[in-house]
Amino acid sequence: MDLNVSGEKLYQCGEEIRRVLNLYSMENTSDTPDFILAAYLLDCLQAFAKATKRREEWYGRFPDKAPFVEPS
Repeated sequence: MDLNVSGEKLYQCGEEIRRVLNLYSMENTSDTPDFILAAYLLDCLQAFAKATKRREEWYGRFPDKAPFVEPS
């Protein structure tokens, strides 16, 4: 299951997250490179999108396109 965005848009989002993490030195606490944290946050968005889609299906709501998720 993927976020419902193009590869380029996903890349740009990851770069922007990385830039903001670096701008505020958020990577220093964990001593983890900003690009790894950015990838982790994108993975969290993907997991949330999957959970949201499953929740909607469980409640019997089948939207044409769940938030952030490509229909599978």
